[in-house]
Amino acid sequence: MNKIKIKKGDQVMVITGEYKGTKGTVLKVLYNSNKALVEGVNTVKRHTKPNSENPKGGIIEKQLPINISNISLMTKEGEKTRIGYKNEDGKKVRISTKSKEII
Repeated sequence: MNKIKIKKGDQVMVITGEYKGTKGTVLKVLYNSNKALVEGVNTVKRHTKPNSENPKGGIIEKQLPINISNISLMTKEGEKTRIGYKNEDGKKVRISTKSKEII
C-alpha cells in the first residue's frame, strides 16, 4: 500500500478523467481504498424513497470519492506539484517539489 501524501483541507486539481482540470478542496481521505472526496468533483444524483430524514423523498445530489492517483496537489500560485518531505527544526514537513515552499 502506497503512502497517501494528500490530506484533508488540501487544494487539489483533477488531472485525468471526466472532471480533468477541476479544482477543489479535499473533504475526506479514505485511506483503505486510496480515494478522496473532493468538493465539486464526481457529483451524482440519487433517487431516494421517503424516510424520516426526507419525508417527501426525491432526488438528492451526492459526492462520490475519486481515486488518489487522479488528483494532484496545487501550489499557492495554482499550478500542480508533487509532494516531498523535509526536516525543519526537528519536524517532518511537506514541501512542494516545484517551488520548494512548505505546504
